[in-house]
Amino acid sequence: MDNQKGLPEVEKLKTLLQTADLPTNLHDKALEQIERINLSVKYGAHLSQIDLTAKYIDWIVNLPWNKKTDDLLDINHAKTVLDKNHFGLEKVKNRILEYLSVLLIQKKDVSSVTSHAPILFFVGLAGTGKTTLSKSIAETMGRKFVRIPFGGLSSALDLRGQSKTTTHAEPGMIIRALRRADSKNPVILLDELDRVIPTSREEIMGVLIEILDPEQNATFNDYFIDYPFDLSQVLFVATANNTNNISAAVMDRLETITMPSYSDIEKIEIGKRFILPKYLKETGLTESNLKIEDSVWPK
Repeated sequence: MDNQKGLPEVEKLKTLLQTADLPTNLHDKALEQIERINLSVKYGAHLSQIDLTAKYIDWIVNLPWNKKTDDLLDINHAKTVLDKNHFGLEKVKNRILEYLSVLLIQKKDVSSVTSHAPILFFVGLAGTGKTTLSKSIAETMGRKFVRIPFGGLSSALDLRGQSKTTTHAEPGMIIRALRRADSKNPVILLDELDRVIPTSREEIMGVLIEILDPEQNATFNDYFIDYPFDLSQVLFVATANNTNNISAAVMDRLETITMPSYSDIEKIEIGKRFILPKYLKETGLTESNLKIEDSVWPK
């Protein structure tokens, strides 16, 4: 009787699969898996097998295989966004504008089959604007933004996922980020590359090379999904406090931008123009509700 209860669940999986926009080979592969489960349930297999298959189907049908956002490549708009979000940092902002200009030229070049943008790598102390600059790049381009923290990362499987046959298996952080973004061309921030666990550094750097290399990342294989996902349209950005713990092979694929430290005067201006308005907005207050005189700020 319990097994008969599982048959409607199998039919639901078939329906879910039929309505999904999947690569043909993956669709056929998943359908074969459902048919095997269907046969197993009829002959007395445990219903937990349906749960494992349902989890896998849920993941593949919710990935953005063919979904992406349209790029907004307007240099004037980009400058406005960068100036709105960041005080000072003129050299850094100018480099980002140059970067966006190259993307614009590549997009207009109809003879270019594909384009490989450099991977910007912001290096500097905490609080110098590395993460917010990465968010601003996504904002200027009209792309989704997702952050992947590398601090304390202890295994390459955290990036690549585990086989779906493993108990409690999940996709890796790259695939999970794409599902959150619901787009195949988001800006993905690889945050604090220098803070991975030392004992796993070599294998993690090896996976990073595959993710960042345009010759390899069009067929990235997550062990859980077990089907190539095209990362070539993802715009990766990376950060670190320093480059001491990052392999030379990974560094070769990054364009380092050193973040300058703010002076005391610049910190005060940031407090006035960015931090205070931000917290006023978060608390529901306006500048008319709370005013801090210039004499209160440090000199």
